[in-house]
Amino acid sequence: MFTMSKKIILAFLSSTLLLTSCVSSKVYKDLEGRFNELERENNELSTEFQDLKERNAKNEQDLQNLHVQYEEAVAERDRLQEEYSATKASYEKLKNSYDALETNSSSALAENSKRNRELLAELEAKEKALAEEQSRLERLEKDLAARSRRVDELESVIAAKDAKMNALKNSLSEALTSFEGRGLTVEQRNGNVYVSMENKLLFSSGSWAVGAEGRRAVQQLGEVLADNPDIAVLIEGHTDNVPYGGSGQLKDNWDLSTKRATSIVQILRENNNIDPQNLTAAGRGEHAPVASNATSDGKAKNRRIEVILTPKLDEISRLLNEIE
Repeated sequence: MFTMSKKIILAFLSSTLLLTSCVSSKVYKDLEGRFNELERENNELSTEFQDLKERNAKNEQDLQNLHVQYEEAVAERDRLQEEYSATKASYEKLKNSYDALETNSSSALAENSKRNRELLAELEAKEKALAEEQSRLERLEKDLAARSRRVDELESVIAAKDAKMNALKNSLSEALTSFEGRGLTVEQRNGNVYVSMENKLLFSSGSWAVGAEGRRAVQQLGEVLADNPDIAVLIEGHTDNVPYGGSGQLKDNWDLSTKRATSIVQILRENNNIDPQNLTAAGRGEHAPVASNATSDGKAKNRRIEVILTPKLDEISRLLNEIE
């Protein structure tokens, strides 16, 4: 996530790029460095989400292990109880023998007294072991119950996140249904929602100005994003591998893809219900194709804007830290 100072700097740089007539080498390098940082942050978000799911699976395994320990503790307690009962029965039997022999044999009396003392000591030891095992069992039961509650809560939060992203995908598909099949697709994968818009819907060749039909698509996208303030939005600009042939403000495909991504952000910023802290613009140039650049159809698919929607994971991280 960006800090406030970083967002102010990014807004300043974006405004400067829109107002100036050319992009200096330093500004370009700053943007390229900012993109690399943003790309790393986006990858870390995706990796963190997967890691959180894996950690949840591990906690479920830990919970299963606690169940096993609990069952073993119950079995050990029952074994100790049986030993205690058997020892007590032996003690009672010897005590009866002691009573019968007491008047007949002083030596037998001494032997029985010794054996009785040994049995009493053994009984005390077994009673102590049984009490300790019972105490351990009670602690395990409390720990098991607490972990079960936290795991259930974590699973509920993850399920809610997945359901929210699925609902978001459905809302976007419904809102943008008139554009699907015209260079716009909506799909859900790896816990994120991807909205891909080919340039033929948004821009003229070599331009970063969004056309009327493309603006309408972006505005409808913004209406859905405004209803989902807990979603991080990364807007990536992509080109094909044909070198940029224009002149003036832009130098190459990196510049062009960055300007196009920023143009989409500016349209989304027109919606006052969208938190600008949730928005990030990045240019990828021709370096992240989705199709072969050997054909015109492949190049058309590579010339696109991708809007990547990622859930925020603060609540999941908190629950995982509590479990650990």
